[in-house]
Amino acid sequence: MRTKLLAVAAVLAGVTVGRADEGLTKGTPDLKSATTLAFGAKGILFVGDSQGGTIFAIDTGDTKSASEKPVNVERIDAKVGAALGVTEKEVKINDAKVNPASGNVYLAVTRGTGAGQPAIIEVSRDGEIKPLSLKDVMYSQVSLPNASEKQRAMSITSMAFLDGKLFVAGLSNEEFASTLRVIPYPFKDTDKGTSIEIYHGAHGKIETQAPIRTFTPYKIGKEENIIASYTCTPLVKIPVSELKSGTKVKGTTIAELGNQNQPLAMISYTKDGKDYLLSANSRHGLIKIPTADFATTAPISTRISDTAGVKYEKIAEFKTDVMKLDKLDDTRAVLLLKVPGGLDLKTIALP
Repeated sequence: MRTKLLAVAAVLAGVTVGRADEGLTKGTPDLKSATTLAFGAKGILFVGDSQGGTIFAIDTGDTKSASEKPVNVERIDAKVGAALGVTEKEVKINDAKVNPASGNVYLAVTRGTGAGQPAIIEVSRDGEIKPLSLKDVMYSQVSLPNASEKQRAMSITSMAFLDGKLFVAGLSNEEFASTLRVIPYPFKDTDKGTSIEIYHGAHGKIETQAPIRTFTPYKIGKEENIIASYTCTPLVKIPVSELKSGTKVKGTTIAELGNQNQPLAMISYTKDGKDYLLSANSRHGLIKIPTADFATTAPISTRISDTAGVKYEKIAEFKTDVMKLDKLDDTRAVLLLKVPGGLDLKTIALP
C-alpha cells in the first residue's frame, strides 16, 4: 500500500512540476474582457483581453477526446444567456474556437449591457453548455507593453498558436500601429512586436494603421507565413521569419476579395490532396480560396476597383450571416450563424 501511495504522490508531483514549468499558478484571472481565443497544446486556452491589454493562458483541464458527434446547437445565444442568468439580448459572442485536445467548442462572451462582464463558455459535443469556472484555476498572463490606448478594443484582434509561440495581431501605440507579436509560451514577457505595412488595392494606398482582422499560419513551400485578412478585403502573406521586435515589415498583398467587406475568421485545410483557406466574411458569407498560387501570384501594388489576385469561390449555401468559423476536424468546420431571432452553432463538411 505504501508503495502505491508513493507512486501516486510521484505522479501528482510530476503534474504539479509540469504546470510550474509552464509558468502556471493557481488563482483567479482578472479578465476585463474576453474578445479573442486561441488554443495551445493540452487544453491550454489563450484568452485575449483587449480592454486589459493582456493575454491569459488558462488550463481548461479539457484534454479527453470527445465523441465524433457534430456540434449543432440551435439558438446558442439564448442557451448561453440561460447558463449565465441573462437573456439572449444581453449576450454577445465575440469568438468561437475548437479545443483540438477534446473537440469541444469554447466561446468568448460578453455578458450584460454596456461594457458587460467577460465569460468563457464550453459547448460539449453533446450540446451541453456551461460556463468555464475561472476561480482557482491554473493560469498565467502576459501584458502587452504598448497596446493601443486610442482604439483599445482593437489591441488584440486575432491569435493563433504555432510551434510553441502565440502569434497576436492588433493595434499598438507605435507610429505604424498595425502590429504582429510573437510571444513564446510559457509566458515570460513580450516585446513591442513587428509593425506591419501593406498595400491596399481597393483604397489605392499603403496602410499602416489598419489592424489585421483575422489570420491563419500557412506554409508556402518550406516557409511558414502568416496569411492575414484586412477590412475591405486585402489578403496578405507575411513571412514568419521576418517578424522581429521593433522592426517594420511590408506584407505582400496577393488578393483583393472585394470592398465593403469585413473578414471575421479564417482556417486552412486540405481536401482531395489540395490546400485551401476557408474565410468567413460579413458580405460574402463563406469563401473558399485555393492556395496553389500563393507563391507565384504577382503582388498587388496599384489601385483596383474590384477583385484581383488569387481567385476564390463563394459557397452558395452560406452567402451571408456567417459570424465565426473554426476547424472541427480534418473534414468538418463549426460555424456561428445568424438566423431569424438569434444565433446557431452548426457543423458543416469542409467544402
